Amino acid sequence: MGLSEGVLCLALSQVRFGFFRPQPLYLHRTEVGDGNEHSDKMIDTVSAERRSEIMSRIRGKDTQPEMRVRRMVHAMGYRYRLHRKDLPGRPDMTFPRLGKIIMVHGCFWHQHDDPDCPANRRPKSNRDYWNAKLDRNIVRDAENYSALRERGWEVLVVWECQIRDAAALAARLQAFLSSPPPP
Repeated sequence: MGLSEGVLCLALSQVRFGFFRPQPLYLHRTEVGDGNEHSDKMIDTVSAERRSEIMSRIRGKDTQPEMRVRRMVHAMGYRYRLHRKDLPGRPDMTFPRLGKIIMVHGCFWHQHDDPDCPANRRPKSNRDYWNAKLDRNIVRDAENYSALRERGWEVLVVWECQIRDAAALAARLQAFLSSPPPP
């Protein structure tokens, strides 16, 4: 049996700390006999059960970047509502009195379009799945922003990579929240 047959194989990982660490490698074939059995359909170094466990721990709310922004805004003296279900996209922070919304986005999941952002890359394996998923996220975000603006909300998107510079983020948040509410 070989790798081209799509069976579970043990492959040696890179040398770490002076010893080899074997890891399972799962390969899935595209089409039989297409001559491209080693395509980028899917190559993973963990089992399907472990991958499922890892993915289940990815949270949609109360993430570390969101918590950092929330603490910063709270320290500025602003109070807000969290994850309002009656608004499109369930915004992270809503300021009803100000007519403003802050969305905290992960650069990977929402595909930050800044070329200097290190996390906006797309996975190289299972490209069909990931491209469709990430493209849907981008379209859904755009639809949510326009629906919120149609309802009279002003929206600020804070990207995960922008949180590293706390001083610049604080200035940006203060400028956004202290500006007059939309008419």
